[in-house]
Amino acid sequence: MEKTGIDNILQQLQAASSLASGSKSLPAADDVASVNFNEKLKAAIEQVNTAQQSADRLSEQFVSDQPGVDLHEVMISLQKANVSFQSMVQVRNKLVTAYQEIMNMQV
Repeated sequence: MEKTGIDNILQQLQAASSLASGSKSLPAADDVASVNFNEKLKAAIEQVNTAQQSADRLSEQFVSDQPGVDLHEVMISLQKANVSFQSMVQVRNKLVTAYQEIMNMQV
C-alpha cells in the first residue's frame, strides 16, 4: 500500500530528526529516492483541500434536500475532512519546530 503525502512527509521529518540527533547514519546515495519536497507538500495540501470541498459539497446537497445524499455520508465526509486538516496542522507544526531548531543551531 502506498503512503499518502502526509505520511511520507512525516516519515521524512522523523528520518531528519534521527539524523540530527546522531542516532542514525546517512543513507547511501543509491538508497535515497529523489523526492521533491515542494511537490509532496503541495500534493498533500491539495488532498486536504479536495476533502474539504467534497465535504462542503455533500453538506450543501444534504441541506438542499437532494435525493441520494444521506446524513451518515455527510458526517463521514466532514470527519474525514476534519482529520485530514488536523493532520496537516500537525505537519505544519512539526515543520515550524524543525525550522526553529535549525535556526537555533550554532555553526
